[in-house]
Amino acid sequence: MSPGRLAPRLRHQLPLLAWLVLVWILLWGTWSWANLLSGLAVALVATALLPLPPVVGGARLRPLPLVRFVGHFLVDLVISSAEVAWETVRPGRDRRAAIVAVQLRTDSDLLLTVVAEAVSLVPGSLVIDLDRDARVMALHLLSVRDLADVDRRKAAVLAMEDRVVRAFGSTDDVAALDREPDQPERTAS
Repeated sequence: MSPGRLAPRLRHQLPLLAWLVLVWILLWGTWSWANLLSGLAVALVATALLPLPPVVGGARLRPLPLVRFVGHFLVDLVISSAEVAWETVRPGRDRRAAIVAVQLRTDSDLLLTVVAEAVSLVPGSLVIDLDRDARVMALHLLSVRDLADVDRRKAAVLAMEDRVVRAFGSTDDVAALDREPDQPERTAS
């Protein structure tokens, strides 16, 4: 690889290198120059042998939408945890689950990944498939009451996508989100 192409790649890898060195130091449990240098060596070898594909697109970090995303995520986390816990200890109720497809609006690999991770981290839902080309996320939902509940939970995924795109998306991603209408599609099992 030529030096002209190495510099931009290294610049994009710096946050990953710093993270790997920090994890290395934390794993050793003590800070020392030896741990810092050995961590840097391990991080460089790991990123050279196992390179990650470049993230395409200009992701941005917007502080106010980020606070909104984190706030809603924490509230969703607490409420969903309580609902799943209640369903677990509640006696005798017939529990129904559903597998649904949600048509997402974003086209960015990074944003699709963040949405999928955020949805999976909230108890009561799990991403089982993400079709990147069609932008369709398949979810397994616990404790579904009726079709209105399915629609409500699909709308919650779209709201999560909206918050993620506004917090991390490029200007083009946000403009595309505002331009495209929601496509309510009733797909329940």
